[in-house]
Amino acid sequence: MRAIVTGAAGFIGSHLCEYLLADGDDVLGIDAMTDYYPLARKEANLARLLGRDGFTFRRGDLLTLPLGREFAGVEALYHLAGQPGVRASWGPEFAVYLERNVRATQRVLEAAHEARLPRMIFASSSSVYGDAETCPTAETERPRPVSPYGVSKLAAEHLCEIYRNSFAVPVTSLRLFTVYGPRQRPDMAFSRLITAALTDGTFPLHGDGEQTRDFTYVTDVVSAMRRAALSPWNGVANIGGGLPVTMNQILAVVAELIAPVRVVHHAAQPGDARHTAADITTAREAFGYRPVTGVREGLAAMVEAERAAWTVTRS
Repeated sequence: MRAIVTGAAGFIGSHLCEYLLADGDDVLGIDAMTDYYPLARKEANLARLLGRDGFTFRRGDLLTLPLGREFAGVEALYHLAGQPGVRASWGPEFAVYLERNVRATQRVLEAAHEARLPRMIFASSSSVYGDAETCPTAETERPRPVSPYGVSKLAAEHLCEIYRNSFAVPVTSLRLFTVYGPRQRPDMAFSRLITAALTDGTFPLHGDGEQTRDFTYVTDVVSAMRRAALSPWNGVANIGGGLPVTMNQILAVVAELIAPVRVVHHAAQPGDARHTAADITTAREAFGYRPVTGVREGLAAMVEAERAAWTVTRS
């Protein structure tokens, strides 16, 4: 396939590009290189891709790039670009989320429609559910986001459905549940926790630690995206890890893998759902998705990658 990945320099985007290249795809990566977290992290992600056969990179904003020209001849578009982060989405920053998650997605959909793009995968989020009434949560559950970030992702997802139903844009929205793995964004919990354990630092824990998350390993996620792109199925599907665990359980695993971490307790934050769990029946039946990486195995891979990075930094 000739594929485009937006958000190619990000955590999931860089893993997806590597996965597609390994499968023989030609990949055009697009990224605005925004500064939500240090650009050095994105540049390091890109360094793994630049110079590889089949990969081309374009730095630019989806709101200003000539997307019609970029989309010509493309067989699959993976739209991962956007503004991440639940806790940062309150107040005046919400304007950024509207720009990068809603307006940018609408422009991508317009270009996909005009180019008659054969396939589009949109990276949605479990944040659209908020505090779901049932767990595991199926796609038929009424979305009730509890953060402005969740609102922006739900709005973008609705746009995908509108363009799919009105103009037959073949788009599938994947609701990703708490993705983790090597190169995870530095603001995310596992990255901060492992860094604290490796440096004898402290880890701020919001809430009592009994909140649960359906943690999903990044390789399982990009495999699901590839499977969805190769499938004729369109719609909305959950992508989860299959076994929700508590933060207290995660702390115990990290203590075994590295060392106990000094935890500083804080009140729960506005916008943080108490529990998340994905019913992945739709993804399993539609395009054969099955997560294969358990949390302990995935955390061990993160620890190994972080240790290697620390060794390189110190040398």
